[in-house]
Amino acid sequence: MSLPDQLTDRWHNRPEPPPGEGVVSWHMLMRGYPEVVDMARQAQQRLAGFDGLHMTPLRWLHITTLLAGPAADFSPDKLTRMIEAAAELLASTPPAAVTLDRILFHPEAIMLGVTPAEVLTPIYHAARSATRRVTGKHPPDSPSARWRPHITICYSTFSQPATPIIEALGTQLPRCDIDIDALSLVIQHGPERDWDWSVVSTIRLE
Repeated sequence: MSLPDQLTDRWHNRPEPPPGEGVVSWHMLMRGYPEVVDMARQAQQRLAGFDGLHMTPLRWLHITTLLAGPAADFSPDKLTRMIEAAAELLASTPPAAVTLDRILFHPEAIMLGVTPAEVLTPIYHAARSATRRVTGKHPPDSPSARWRPHITICYSTFSQPATPIIEALGTQLPRCDIDIDALSLVIQHGPERDWDWSVVSTIRLE
């Protein structure tokens, strides 16, 4: 990913659920990995002096795996069936060993890179397949080449030059190795930046 010259407002023309509505997503939540939380905390502290950056709450650091759809489309029964399907698909999937050290800069966000992506694709495909079984959406054979696992540190909320921010943070942090051992089904209530999330269920990999 090349370095941007300018940061832009993530939410300038981005549709978001209004209060009272929401989105169902599959995420790999990071709050159970203290080394990742500490890594993100350090990065956010380096960026604290800049305006126009909306920090991801440390308790909701995550790798977005799949946006399943509007919460209104999912009854409690559908959510349960989706969780059961994903658990079945992941029953023989071991934890995935990944490395975090690179900082990725996008005009709308600053992220921690997660590599190698291919060790996470079984989790990605399980989320797609489980959602497909219940909703008829997200074909399980859809290619994962465009999915780039990452953990967003912060989002940009207005236009400003990117260079000072890149220079303050750098493009590399001390290496962190973890075994990702869980996939969670999460409901985001209302707009994205409100961070009003609830975890429906978490599937453990063994």
